[in-house]
Amino acid sequence: MRILLAGASGFLGTRLAERLTADGHQITRLVRRPTRDPGERRWDPAAGQLDPAVAAEADAVVNLAGAGVGDKRWDDNYRRLIRTSRVDSTATLATTIAGLPAADRPRALLNSSAVGWYGNTGDRAVEEDAPAGEGFLADVCRVWEAATRPAEDAGVRVVRLRTGLPLHRDGGLLKPQLLPFKLGIAGRLGSGRQWLPWISMADWLDATRFLLERDDIAGPVNVVGPNPVTNAEFTRELARQLHRPAIIPIPALALKVALGGFAHEALTSTRVLPGALTQAAYPYHHPTLPAALHAALTT
Repeated sequence: MRILLAGASGFLGTRLAERLTADGHQITRLVRRPTRDPGERRWDPAAGQLDPAVAAEADAVVNLAGAGVGDKRWDDNYRRLIRTSRVDSTATLATTIAGLPAADRPRALLNSSAVGWYGNTGDRAVEEDAPAGEGFLADVCRVWEAATRPAEDAGVRVVRLRTGLPLHRDGGLLKPQLLPFKLGIAGRLGSGRQWLPWISMADWLDATRFLLERDDIAGPVNVVGPNPVTNAEFTRELARQLHRPAIIPIPALALKVALGGFAHEALTSTRVLPGALTQAAYPYHHPTLPAALHAALTT
């Protein structure tokens, strides 16, 4: 397929572009800077600008654009950036696709979202039919997903990738924890009872590829592993695989001082199950946390 990819330079986008290219797909990357090679096209999502001809060249569009939620301490300015970077990119793509003649529209839009949609679920397990929760990230996800509506109304298959926490030693949830664990100064976050919806990087990549190819799947899809764990369980397993102790819990107050507004989200319990992927019989490579962590630390 000819795939138009936004967010190609990010933690997930870089790896997805490599995987899809290796599979023989033709990837065109959207960039906000001047283009450097024939595989790039320039756009300005903040201004809502994308050449319709660029979208018309694609069989499918994958949008992973958005400022990293864990990249900086949250203040009011960064909260605005988290929201606008997601909504502006999604709205630009969806409205551009919708404005094309029907014969020229890409067949599918896979648009990033997050398990933050569900807010704090406590110990209650949720699937894709659960309503949006409360809190900053839930509000972001609500408007983020709503911005795909023009493409959906135009008859394009839209998949909303409610991604969990991909595990890879070079980024995401795992990277900032490795050094403290190796130094023996790590432990659970807060009470440790909050649920973590993890997924191995291999499964995130293959699930995304699976969803590109399955014309019968649309709407929200929880891109998470089938066996969520609590933060305390995650901490114990990571310590076991690193052969290091994890006996120093990080109090909630310390997290609030260090992370600002993001501390609330770090302590949120989100027990999410992959209902759509399970129903579609997606074959997980790493269905358990020990297998996923082993892959993340050794490959």
